Amino acid sequence: MANRARRLCRLGGFALAVLLPCNFQSASGREIDTRVGSERFTSQELHKRTANANALESREASESKPAAQSTARLGSAKGPYYVDFRARTAASWGHAFVWYGKTSERQVEVAGLTPAGDTLAYVLGHVTWVPSETGASYGDLDPQYLTASYRVYLSETDAKRVFAYIKKLQATSPVWNAETFNCTGFIGDIASFMGLKVPNRWQRPENYVNSLKAMNGGRQMVHLSSEQ
Repeated sequence: MANRARRLCRLGGFALAVLLPCNFQSASGREIDTRVGSERFTSQELHKRTANANALESREASESKPAAQSTARLGSAKGPYYVDFRARTAASWGHAFVWYGKTSERQVEVAGLTPAGDTLAYVLGHVTWVPSETGASYGDLDPQYLTASYRVYLSETDAKRVFAYIKKLQATSPVWNAETFNCTGFIGDIASFMGLKVPNRWQRPENYVNSLKAMNGGRQMVHLSSEQ
């Protein structure tokens, strides 16, 4: 029993796992809830939060660019589509997910793997498989909770293949389990499909995303092979 407890602690539960759901509290202390089942978005709310998040992303990107560099030149160098591997804060473990879309548009798609339902589903997910959610969870669209980000760019042809794979992965990931089918493993599958080197999934989401970036030398443009 003691060994089992230590293993759960190491692989995603730790002491708080039996008491708190994943991503229960932000670093700033404001209580948040990633349980999509208990905090569902209306389409209007999700669109508004997405637009706000992307507006901030676009502004920050614009401010960080050299003034002489044109938007057209930037897009040509990096590719018109992107996948952004992201991690956000939480009191217990954190959450890893992806944003993906077109660089010229504010609209963004969100994909990640979380347990569906309430606190009980999260707790049970450390000892068995529980139903999952694979879309945006509460906090994924709030830049203030972001702890790590690694964005890579794609051509239109490659983006179609990657985006289709993400949709397929969402459709074929009906369960969540802290030890086997978790959020870092989910985004790792996407990275692997894109031909990126992938770190060990048993890391905090923030460390995982940073390791993913480091292992791939921070490369920004990805070209899929013809065999994929």
